[in-house]
Formats: sequence, structure tokens, C-alpha cells
Amino acid sequence: MTSYLFSPPAVQSLPVRGKSEQFPINRLFFVGRNYHAHAVEMGKPVDKTVERPFYFTKAPQTLVHSGATIAYPSETKNYHFEMEMVVAIGKAGFRVSQDKAHELIYGYAAGLDMTRRDLQLVARDKGRPWDLGKDVENSSVCTEIVPMEGQIIDHGPIALQVNGETKQSSDVDKLIWNVREIIADLSLFYHLQPGDLIYTGTPEGVGAVLPGDHITGQVAGVGEVVLHVGQPD
Repeated sequence: MTSYLFSPPAVQSLPVRGKSEQFPINRLFFVGRNYHAHAVEMGKPVDKTVERPFYFTKAPQTLVHSGATIAYPSETKNYHFEMEMVVAIGKAGFRVSQDKAHELIYGYAAGLDMTRRDLQLVARDKGRPWDLGKDVENSSVCTEIVPMEGQIIDHGPIALQVNGETKQSSDVDKLIWNVREIIADLSLFYHLQPGDLIYTGTPEGVGAVLPGDHITGQVAGVGEVVLHVGQPD
């Protein structure tokens, strides 16, 4: 039996609707700039005819269950919400074709990619990695997984409210790269594994929150994510 100098990190997991077993998390992938209107508001329009999707990752330890209260993070004055549909991978796949991409899907969730926007933009403009802006403690918020094996969600409302006021309102059919395209492309770079989560991108309307704010967001047919922003540590 292997012994350790200190306790290793716990396995991160999410509840699964209708099941007693948890969904263990392997990796967290995020698709950048995947709604045209959001790409425009970020000052970086996307031309799908000449570009491919791009991705960043976060540590599984950044995962937070929906309904949590998190501390407003340190070293930022511009902490943003990003509402996203999340794809949960249930089967392994590498170099998967678009017409077989659905075979890897276990289910879906509603999620938030919370972001130190000021630090992200500084890193972007200087050509540096985004880690300090994106790989933020307690920044990957997610609901329970809704089992929908082999199903593709290609349309349906996605929305977010802060303190009851709508900030984001769009439709999943506005994804630049849809679920099939994302899975197929990402599988060219990674051997996708059960437990991988793919946050598929956020629509326009992203903005800052402050301590005391209450965030709610919905993906139609999937669920509602909830987050409370607490005081800084």
C-alpha cells in the first residue's frame, strides 16, 4: 500500500440526477469565444471559415457545486460571470468523427465559468497564459449531471440573472462550433475520457459581480445553476 507525506486531493465529483452514484471528474475543458456576440463584445470577432475552436483548462479542484457561497477572489476588481452549457463525457474517444461524437456523451449540466476579467485581459494582451484570470479557486460552478446518453443538444434557451435581473439571454443554437464539432475537434488533441467536462462557451452579456450578489442561470431542458458571491477572505 502506497503511503503519502500528506493526504492527496479528494476526487472531485458531481451528483447525477436519479442516481446514487456520483460522476467523478477527470478534466475540465473550456471553449473560448464560442458565441459570435460574445466574441464581438470581447473585441475578438471569430471567422469560422479560417479559425478553429480554442480551449483552456482548469484544475478539477476549482469545481464548485451549484448553490454554494464562494468568497470574492483576491487580486481582482472585475470578477465576471459566464453562463455555459456543460457536456459530460461518458466514454473514451480519440480522433472521433463528428457523426460519432454523440457516442461519447453521458449527459449535460448548467455551469458558470467565473473569471478574473482584468487579469485575463492583461494576460491576453501580453500574449501570456490565462491561468491567473481563469484557473481561479472555486470558479468552475456546475449543477448535477443530467443523464442524456448519446443525445445532442443543438438548440434551446440559455440565460443568466444577477439579483433577479437578466444579464445574458441567448440560445444554444448560436454556438459557433456546436457540440458535435467541439467533441470531434477536441478529440484530435486529447484522448477524451469518462469524467471529462466540456464547458461549451458563453453568450454575450458577461459582466462583473460584487460581494453579496446572487447569480442564477438556466440551460433549457438541463437545469439551473445558482451561486452566491461572499465577502473576500
